[in-house]
Amino acid sequence: MKVFRIIVAVAALAGFAILAHTQTRPAPAPTNVATIDSSTFTDQKAGIARVMAGMQQLEAKFQPLRAELRGMRDRLNTMRADIQTKRQVQDARLTAQQTDEADRLELQIKRKAEDAQTSYQRETQTVLEPLQKDIGIALTAYAQSKGITLLIDVNRVPVVYAAASLDITKDFIADYNRTHPAGAAPAAAPAKPPTRP
Repeated sequence: MKVFRIIVAVAALAGFAILAHTQTRPAPAPTNVATIDSSTFTDQKAGIARVMAGMQQLEAKFQPLRAELRGMRDRLNTMRADIQTKRQVQDARLTAQQTDEADRLELQIKRKAEDAQTSYQRETQTVLEPLQKDIGIALTAYAQSKGITLLIDVNRVPVVYAAASLDITKDFIADYNRTHPAGAAPAAAPAKPPTRP
């Protein structure tokens, strides 16, 4: 009987401890979830104006190089077609020379295209990286001002379902375009204080 009373007393104490612990724990804050689709930022009509201006600037800069590469490819295609049609009727040495010349042009095109791709990627990073940082800062400020505690980019995270009412993409883009006009440069990062030696 004494053992039974001890077990009941221990169980009662454990119950009181659990009850006291659950009563002192703060209730979790309500979560305000929203979604955004960052792929829309580059949309010609509904996107962020500063991003579109940066993309247009890049396109204008690289358009002459694209035209040059297109002309070189056209010339190569013409050379290859000419070699094919004349192969049966002309001297084999002349065909070999023409083939070598076409091969050199093809290699030149390949190298020029690779250099252009590298340059384009570098320029894209130079133009868009400050914009990405600025948009990230603006998006954080926007979410905080709207009381959003969790923001999911459906362009980066697979989402099975989200109600359309959770999507803030259009509202954020409109807000960003209003507060960050296309002609203005992104805000510069704050200067770091000098470090002591």
